[in-house]
Amino acid sequence: MTNLIRKGDGQPIRDAMRAAGLSGPALSAATKKVDPRGKGVSPAAVGFITGRGISAQDRCRLRTAWLIADALGVALQSLFAMPTASTDTVER
Repeated sequence: MTNLIRKGDGQPIRDAMRAAGLSGPALSAATKKVDPRGKGVSPAAVGFITGRGISAQDRCRLRTAWLIADALGVALQSLFAMPTASTDTVER
């Protein structure tokens, strides 16, 4: 499964949340509305992805990143970057 890396230690996500007027729990609820399955992203996961402290996480699954970007109405690439190629998967 592909994991994406949040840009700028999550600052672009926090900026987009501020622009949309959404708190962490409100963003979680918004992801449920855009999720075809209706599950969305948990408030805890949103906290980890948007956080700044030691519990903050730089990586998340593609689906999680997609739902967050969609709920915020911004391009996925403005919030998350693809990881660099692993030497395990590069043909030699």
